[in-house]
Amino acid sequence: MIKVKDCIGKIEKIAPKKLAQSWDNTGLLVGDGNAAVKKILLTIDITSDVVKEAKQAGCNFIISYHPVIWDGIKSVAKDSVVYELVKSGISVYSIHTALDAVLGGVNDGLAEIVGIKNAEPVGDFVQGGGNNYKLIIFVPVKSLQKVADAVFRAGAGSIGNYSHCSFSSAGLGTFFPLEGAKPAIGKKGEFENVEEIKFEVIVPAEKVADCIKAMRSAHPYEMPAFDVIKLYDFEDKIGLGRIGFLEKPVQLSAILKKIRQVTGAKVAGIVGNKNRIVKKVAVCAGSCGKLIMNVISEKCDLYLTGEIKHHQAIAAQEAGVTVVCLSHTVSERFILKKVAKELQKDLKGVKIIISKKDKDPFEWMKI
Repeated sequence: MIKVKDCIGKIEKIAPKKLAQSWDNTGLLVGDGNAAVKKILLTIDITSDVVKEAKQAGCNFIISYHPVIWDGIKSVAKDSVVYELVKSGISVYSIHTALDAVLGGVNDGLAEIVGIKNAEPVGDFVQGGGNNYKLIIFVPVKSLQKVADAVFRAGAGSIGNYSHCSFSSAGLGTFFPLEGAKPAIGKKGEFENVEEIKFEVIVPAEKVADCIKAMRSAHPYEMPAFDVIKLYDFEDKIGLGRIGFLEKPVQLSAILKKIRQVTGAKVAGIVGNKNRIVKKVAVCAGSCGKLIMNVISEKCDLYLTGEIKHHQAIAAQEAGVTVVCLSHTVSERFILKKVAKELQKDLKGVKIIISKKDKDPFEWMKI
């Protein structure tokens, strides 16, 4: 029996939650992690039609690109989508900007469509750098080895192909034992100076609690002094959008043809020169107008996105950048097939389907 929490582990292999923007609302938004999964529905948005579709198809788990809950809910009315999800026992997990930022996600998909080589993020960077912490322990000189051995056994100190990695520096520790204290060194009511070692070691997130427990057991002090610091990787930039040069200059019309083939877009809003030769391109799924100044400063010929605001379109036009807007969800929906395929590899016991009721809320027509 596959549970929702089992699926979450597989989902986060594809779209790690830690890569989502700070303003976003990703993760398990509705439901029970221990619920058994019958069938999974993939969608960009969760509407009443999508919920009805999930129920009719026997799906009790929806993986949505956009969050079904954006801000704090003050009420859950009878006719609301969230009410119907809860009532129907349907769990919801949102991937949104985690899938935008991750390598192989929606923005890499757009970059591949237009032909960008060696694409790099455009902006809105997040700290991806592994899930590691630094544990810093202050310990009397004589007890250093005992404490070090304990935390190493608990899983600390591994860097690449090396184990037992640490750094130690000498210093002077001070303390004043108050009433009720049971000092291992010194006496109550007397100020104490102790030669100590500042012992630093890397610890994976899942082993921090075990290492602290081991440290406390081996440390001679009643109240050990220690710090736990989150580490970030500043070498590998992870962020929204992608930017880079094409392998060779291409007519915009050829790029538009490829976009139409892969995304199914039938119309697009175009700002600027429609007959240009394109050499350098930036892409960003959804609503990415705020990155327009980055695109302009990088002297891109083309910016492919979902939508931008009026003043951003004017800025691009004046800077000589051609912008192609596919509509917000049209710039994202094509990635669902890839997500479904990747998930199905790890979740062979659960059927995964892509919503047919999920669609662009805009209907483009002549007036």
